[in-house]
Amino acid sequence: MLRASLKTHPEPSTSDALATIVAEATPSGHAGISVVRLSGASALTIAQGVAGRISKPRHAYFRSLKTASGRVFDQGVVLYFQAPNSFTGEDVVEFQGHGGPIVVSTLIQTCVEMGAKMARPGEFSERAFLNDKMDLVQLEGVADLIASASEQAAKSALGSLTGVFSKAVNALVTSVIELRIYIEASIDFPEEEIDFLAEPFVLERITRIDAQLQQILKQAEQGRRLQAGFSIALVGSPNAGKSSVLNRFSGQDSAIVTAIPGTTRDVIREQLLLDGYPIQIADTAGIREAMDAIEQEGIARSRQTALMADLCLWIIDVTALDLTPLNLCRSVLEQNLIAAQAGLFEDDATVKRLVVLNKMDLLPETMQRALSDLLAGDSHTFLVSAKTGLGWDHLASGIKQMVGVGDDSESLFSARTRHIVALTEAAQYLTQAKKSLLAGLPGELMAEDLKQVQIALGEITGQVTSDDLLGKIFSSFCIGK
Repeated sequence: MLRASLKTHPEPSTSDALATIVAEATPSGHAGISVVRLSGASALTIAQGVAGRISKPRHAYFRSLKTASGRVFDQGVVLYFQAPNSFTGEDVVEFQGHGGPIVVSTLIQTCVEMGAKMARPGEFSERAFLNDKMDLVQLEGVADLIASASEQAAKSALGSLTGVFSKAVNALVTSVIELRIYIEASIDFPEEEIDFLAEPFVLERITRIDAQLQQILKQAEQGRRLQAGFSIALVGSPNAGKSSVLNRFSGQDSAIVTAIPGTTRDVIREQLLLDGYPIQIADTAGIREAMDAIEQEGIARSRQTALMADLCLWIIDVTALDLTPLNLCRSVLEQNLIAAQAGLFEDDATVKRLVVLNKMDLLPETMQRALSDLLAGDSHTFLVSAKTGLGWDHLASGIKQMVGVGDDSESLFSARTRHIVALTEAAQYLTQAKKSLLAGLPGELMAEDLKQVQIALGEITGQVTSDDLLGKIFSSFCIGK
């Protein structure tokens, strides 16, 4: 019989479920305020042992904090959140005291002496998940919000925290369940002389589900880019201006710029934001016939960096090309690019790249206009000057479009690699189900594929989880979260 829900996440062990846990919820170190959190059945009892009687939930109490022996070691605010109306769904107490390491250590040690145990990384969040306070996507949204490196990343993380991603996935699961119910019902009544699967709405429904899934996958990939960022490799011949391009991106002299070919001998990396998107940009050694062993190693690293990058910017000194007002045409430009490419990209198929014709400021204005007219509408070739900033906004837009985070593609939620993997797997099973339908295969095959779609989607929000998955997710959280 079909189950409408596949929620099979593991329950905590009896000892873990009964234990009251404690940890600092703010970063360790010297600060004006620190927060120490207790969660579990004994949280209120332990808190009252430290701070005296606490009578009402969600009321702030200013108290002296005492050790088990009665020695006052701090003063602070105590807040009690009664189960199930708390972050974890259990009784929770938060101490807001002074942020000195000795004070915090004394408070935690006192709670342990009174019966609490130190929390594992992510254990508070794990309990919130197991007590159905949040699903996995929302909890990962909390971690992503904390780790956000840009305003756009923070907005997308907040989308996941508030349930935007989860609602989209759950709506998709509901549609899959409804289709499964219909198909399995037709399997259960084979005596009916009706081909249920031939009904037009079956194909329409699975096509609509597929379109919705592809849209969520696209948004998830954008959301992952916002959190994880993407890598760009600057490649090209010596003296093409790669280091100047890096400096223009970073806004500072990150790399040495000289007229001497081969100045850059190793890979120089910079972490920065490109219109709010975190990127790692790598300036590589100019690729040519190596002059010595050191340059040979630098060139080998350049090629490896290019292969590993999400995008390569192929930097070309436009003044070194055999272009004149008389021979300027598309075919001549392409011949020049083919000649310049020789020995640069050893495995052309694996390199995703944009062509950047640098040093445009050194060309006469008439030649600049002619090149601009020639390349109008070309989304893979850009005319720039790293020295003056000419064409820089256009190049930035081209980079974002190439890696899938264009100006018109702001993500509504954050996402992680595991989400992309699960959505991709669901899409594969859905494609298989559609092929079975179109081929007129037995309904049992389509029903099984749809079941696998539902399971894959369930892994995203935690409706279907394993101990290994939970362990990997929550171990990446900070101890107090």
